[in-house]
Amino acid sequence: MLAVQDVRLDPTSRQVWRGDREIRLSRKEFQLLHALMARPGDIVTRGELMADVWQTSFYTNSKTIDVHLGWLRRKLGDDPRKPTLITTHRGRGLRFEPVGDPVAR
Repeated sequence: MLAVQDVRLDPTSRQVWRGDREIRLSRKEFQLLHALMARPGDIVTRGELMADVWQTSFYTNSKTIDVHLGWLRRKLGDDPRKPTLITTHRGRGLRFEPVGDPVAR
């Protein structure tokens, strides 16, 4: 079981909760969340996410990650304008914040 902030993820049962509420995710949303939560506080590059989640080393400027990230943030209730769970670090990647209210980068 992974637990970061108030999000829990069970890789065995493929279940996710935010607080007491279970959140239903698609397979790719789950894999994206798992890839980020497995490394809380670390910036995960888009190349690493493409390899981990989409099993490809081919990365273009496609919006695949951004689209799935948008769906994931919406389901988690993470405001994309002021995210407290998954933050974007321009030119570097994404990070699952280990604590709330991240410092802007």
